[in-house]
Amino acid sequence: MSVSATRPVASHPRLAELALALGGFAIGTTEFVIMGLMNRIAGDLSVSPQQVGYAISSYALGVVVGAPLISALAAKVPKRQLLIGLMLVFALGNLASALAPGFWSFVGLRFIAGLPHGAYFGVAALVAAAAVPSDQRARAVARVMMGLTVAILLGAPLGTWAGNQFGWPVAFAAVGGIALATALMVRLFVPFVPRDPDASPLRELGALVNQQVLFTLGIASIGFGGMFAVFSYVMPTLTQQAGMTESLGPVVLAIFGVGTIIGTLVGARVADWNLLKAIPLILIWCLVVQALFFVAANQVWAGLLFVALVGTSMALGPTIQTRLMDVAGNAQTMAASLNHAAFNMANALGAWLAGVVIAQGVPWSSSGLVGAALAAGGLLIFFAGRALEPAPAECPD
Repeated sequence: MSVSATRPVASHPRLAELALALGGFAIGTTEFVIMGLMNRIAGDLSVSPQQVGYAISSYALGVVVGAPLISALAAKVPKRQLLIGLMLVFALGNLASALAPGFWSFVGLRFIAGLPHGAYFGVAALVAAAAVPSDQRARAVARVMMGLTVAILLGAPLGTWAGNQFGWPVAFAAVGGIALATALMVRLFVPFVPRDPDASPLRELGALVNQQVLFTLGIASIGFGGMFAVFSYVMPTLTQQAGMTESLGPVVLAIFGVGTIIGTLVGARVADWNLLKAIPLILIWCLVVQALFFVAANQVWAGLLFVALVGTSMALGPTIQTRLMDVAGNAQTMAASLNHAAFNMANALGAWLAGVVIAQGVPWSSSGLVGAALAAGGLLIFFAGRALEPAPAECPD
């Protein structure tokens, strides 16, 4: 990664990181809050709760489409302006979702709201990492991603409560308001980064044929899927298999959120220590805790403990993002954005595979075995990528 001689310096670095994290909080809230509002949305729009899943898939599709498309088309746009523009589109998508007149318009507007997701996180990570010494990049990325994990802990539960109390559109309108506040804070506190005169859509598209970028995205798409395999079915697992009362649902989400925060912070520290050892170590950890969830979920309190431990799988987030910065060459924005498209592919893959397995009549906690298998798959992809990675050129004497 080429670094200009003069780094952009924020007059208030922590406020700049807070602005970037606030956008992550808005994105995380809108992504997860819909799961707690499915029944309300279904009732108001006269569809089944299962059909509301189309809106979840539509948002994820928006992420997958938007990440490479925006990264290529906006290659020449200065990063601060791009972040502001992405937040304005995101705000529009969520405010319009709150006003959707019918179900299919709601589904279409969720697609629009998802378009800026991957590009925003990718650009925000690059801006944060460029403002700190190289041995602190993962921690800077983690502080930006902390907005996403805090959204799981607080944003989604609060949005679910507000949506159930005052109507589901309130949750999406609130997200839109937070996005507008983010755009303002980015303008005030994030330093201006001049556009790269050599940037071009073609250069960014080079990430799509970079072997190590593809291997790293494969780790994210497969290895990260285990966390979603467990999380997607955690409520029926604990209520129907372990006998937990449904009233503890918000507690489950909060416990999972605490785990994601711990995982993000620890993963960043380990990545800054030794990135290429951190990735396989974290994948092995994911494999072990997800496999043990299969047994632990027979008891409520053991199951809740392992919900938190499964949440620590979020440690993969800053490690994968930092690895992409190392292998992407000049296609930094594309590679960083695609990480979050891969994250959503992991979401879809994990939930789908666990659903297929559970449908065979096995215990709900078998989602943990699916998760362990996906973590093992991520580990195999990591070692395959390392085996095919060219050795670094030796400096001449």
